[in-house]
Amino acid sequence: MVRASEIELGSLCLEAKVRSSSQLALSLADVSIVMQESSLRQSSHRAHHDTSVTLRPPLKWAGGKRRLVPYLRLIWEPYRDRRLVEPLCGGLAVVLGLTPTHALLNDINNHAINFFGWLKKGLVTDIPMANNRKIYYQHRRRFNQLVKCGKANSKEAAEIFYYLNRTCYNGLCRFNRSGEFNVPFGRYQKINYVHDFTSYKRVFQEWKFTAKDFEKVPLSRDDFVYADPPYDVIFTQYSKEGFSWDDQVRLAKWLTEHPGPIVLSNQATPRICRLYRDLGYELRFLDAPRMISCNKDRKPAKEVLALKGI
Repeated sequence: MVRASEIELGSLCLEAKVRSSSQLALSLADVSIVMQESSLRQSSHRAHHDTSVTLRPPLKWAGGKRRLVPYLRLIWEPYRDRRLVEPLCGGLAVVLGLTPTHALLNDINNHAINFFGWLKKGLVTDIPMANNRKIYYQHRRRFNQLVKCGKANSKEAAEIFYYLNRTCYNGLCRFNRSGEFNVPFGRYQKINYVHDFTSYKRVFQEWKFTAKDFEKVPLSRDDFVYADPPYDVIFTQYSKEGFSWDDQVRLAKWLTEHPGPIVLSNQATPRICRLYRDLGYELRFLDAPRMISCNKDRKPAKEVLALKGI
């Protein structure tokens, strides 16, 4: 059993190391060291948010930023008592990695937000789930029927959305212009489905979920904002609305109006870097593995972190 005094001492040591680490270049080696040394800090944090550090993102998500969390944690550390706002929260990899006490989490994908809302209520699934082609297409048809008849926010829709996400090809979340989920059956050998999500209930209690355009997300002056738009690539149809270049520009400009700390992440394409620089963001570059890809390209992609007010 670790005494409270030992945890406190470990926390103080970690805080000193985190402050000194900001002087180092961002590298995988540096992050590995920080992750090992942060175990005591996480143990202390568990006292008021105890299960959150062990929870994994409940959905597979194209462009998920779970591997960026160690980098983001270094930036987040001085602001950890503030509310975390994600106007494009995706699969929740970042918020579950940073474990803030208070968070405002928004996404234009209302099906994902509906699922998170049911997790907040302590979701336990009732539908049959199996890695089976016939069952998959039955559930996909049923899901699209629920959406058409106005039951997209139901418990059944949330359960099926989870099943489709875990079973479909490459974990993609893609909709046609009519709002129908149209991803084909996946190619997984084995899938470990979760039926009981009650472990998320306590963690989510002080987190608010909304589904709206990012510009409609209300920000407070002191909010720490992390925005992760879809990569500046061809495939951006994560919702029926999609995410265009105009949306990339609109997001970057909207965030410049926020007086608090801001972090943007994106693929470091020339036009993205030019956009962020022209708007006064500080840019940091790193390699980030592609976690989901349609062409099996898992090579590192150059990632950019755009900072303002940090």
